[in-house]
Amino acid sequence: MKIIATNNAPGAIGPYSQGYETGSFVFTSGQLPVDPATGNMPEGIAAQAEWSCKNVGAILEAAGSGFDKVIKTTCFLADMGDFAAFNEVYAKFFTSKPARSCVAVKDLPKGALCEIEAIAEK
Repeated sequence: MKIIATNNAPGAIGPYSQGYETGSFVFTSGQLPVDPATGNMPEGIAAQAEWSCKNVGAILEAAGSGFDKVIKTTCFLADMGDFAAFNEVYAKFFTSKPARSCVAVKDLPKGALCEIEAIAEK
């Protein structure tokens, strides 16, 4: 197994890694909508969904994978009322339409509106 680490996605805020490679698979940790250059989180679900997607993409790229190789995502929303707006942004990145679970949760770290994790092939 190999830990994935990149400066192009936010660093872990706890005792975990950005992702792992094992065999022919890449597993990303859940990615919050944080700009890795500034540590800031934008306002609104569309802007936050964009950053969560970009951060997943940066980890996939660091592992030699990409959005086109994603098999499964799990998406977490702070408010299911944001589902349609979230999907609009998500669809621009995950064009191969991987399998997905999307659930509303009570709270996300740092007060985020969304978080995305992915499983992909290398």
